This record gives sequence, structure tokens and C-alpha cells, in this order.
Amino acid sequence: MQLGFVGLGKMGSSMVERLLAGGHQVAAYALSEESVRKVEALGASGASSLAELAGRLSCPRSIWIMVPAGDPVTQVIDDLLPHLSPGDVLVDGGNSYYKDSMRRHSLLRERGIGFLDAGTSGGVWGLRNGYCLMVGGDEETFLRLEPALRTLAPPGGYARMGSAGSGHLVKMVHNGIEYGMMQAYAEGFEILKHSPHGLDLARIAALWNQGSVVRSWLLELAENALRQDPGLDRHEGYVEDSGEGRWTILEAMERDVPAPVITLSLFERFHSRRPRSFAAKMLAALRRQFGGHAVRTR
Repeated sequence: MQLGFVGLGKMGSSMVERLLAGGHQVAAYALSEESVRKVEALGASGASSLAELAGRLSCPRSIWIMVPAGDPVTQVIDDLLPHLSPGDVLVDGGNSYYKDSMRRHSLLRERGIGFLDAGTSGGVWGLRNGYCLMVGGDEETFLRLEPALRTLAPPGGYARMGSAGSGHLVKMVHNGIEYGMMQAYAEGFEILKHSPHGLDLARIAALWNQGSVVRSWLLELAENALRQDPGLDRHEGYVEDSGEGRWTILEAMERDVPAPVITLSLFERFHSRRPRSFAAKMLAALRRQFGGHAVRTR
């Protein structure tokens, strides 16, 4: 099928490459001219503006948006709208907040334009392994985009979750779960690292992936990281978050659902950004005040 593609970051460019390899025609646009040139070399039709991108597509158009959540998505949609026609379809494949996707679906429907929210998981490995696609929106629109979805995903790796917003809701919770899994692995490996046995952590990660109940792709990635840098000396223990964990916790609060593991895993990320925590200093000061315990000073 013919598809427009906006956003050529690490995932976006790999998705375009996978679509091209699957025989689809892709017109691509990104703010980075270099990124556009790279996918042109693979067979994509590069555009220098969103207006040009829309003009390169036959009606009814299908355009996949792969840019950061929030204002960038809004800006792309606003800039595309003057160049779209009733019957066109937009797909937001980024990590947008699901309530924003519900709102965008309603606004676009008033213009006769379809909208799908496609939660996309797979990271930089998606080009080789395929992307897991969690899609929300009208079934008719979903079926129209299915040829592209089938190409992007591994076998059984895409599905319609339900009405508008459901795809990004499922992806949001998926990422919240990911926070908890990553935190559990991180804590477990730290315990092993501080054992008196001089353990080979990469070897343990590889072993656990052979039939154990904690085997996973994340554990494969842990093995890769530990083989490349056994002590993780090239890494700083500063962990960002991109919003999905926060949204997952907000959703849990709205629905009165206890989610202590996901919540604490997010808070641990906050903790990683405070190497000289005032709270830790307060704890030390209180121990000295009530018990006369020694305090390390700078």
C-alpha cells in the first residue's frame, strides 16, 4: 500500500525501512534533511514539507506519525489538516497519552478524517524482529491499514484493542509494567554484584533465559549490556522517564487500582537523579540527633 510517514528517528526510520522491504510505497518527511536522504536511498520518496508529503500521496491518503508525544503530535496534525481530504487517515504511532488520542479522534472525525492510535513496542530491534502494535480506533479504519500493520509486526504481533484511545492505553500500561520489570532486574543484579562469590552476571543472565520463569527479552538485553561492559562502568546511574509510567499511575489512581510496584519503580527513577539526596542527608542527621550515630561529612 501507499503510506506517508512523518518522523524518522531511530524507530521511525527503521519502520520505513521495514515497510519498504515489504513492498510498500512510502513518502517520508522529517525535520532532519539527513534522515530524509537516508530513507530516500532505501527507496522512499522524500518530501521537504508536510504539504509536499500530502501532495505525493493519492487520495484517500494514509499517513503515519512517529514523533514525540504532546505538542509535536498536535503540531504535525494541525500542519497537515489544510492538505487533507475527507476519507484520509492519520495514525499516531508514538507514545501519546490515550486521552489525547480520544480527543484527536473526535476532532478529526468531524472533518471526515480517520484516526488510529497505534502503541508501538520494539525499540531499535524492531527492524529485525518486527514491532508489537496495539491499535485503537474504528474497525473499518484498522482494516484499511492492516497491510502496513502486518508488514511492521511479527506474526501475531498486531491487533485492534478497541475504540479510539485503547491502543495508547494498552501501550501506556505495557510501559508501566516494563518499569516494574526493569526495576526488579536491576535490584536483583545489584544483590548478585555485591555477593562474595565474584559472580559472572552476564553468564547468569544467559542462564536464566534457558527455561527459567524470569526469562525475557529484557533479560537478553541485560546479558548484552553486561557482556559489553561487565561493571557497567561506562553508564551513569541516572534514569529518565518519558511519561508513560506517570500516566499509568494516574490511571491507577483514577480507577482505584493499587499499583505499588509500578509506582515505586517510577520513584526509583526520580531517586536516581538525586545523587546528593536531601532526604538521605535528613535521615543521617536524624539518626545522629536521636542516637548519636556517626555521620559522614564532606
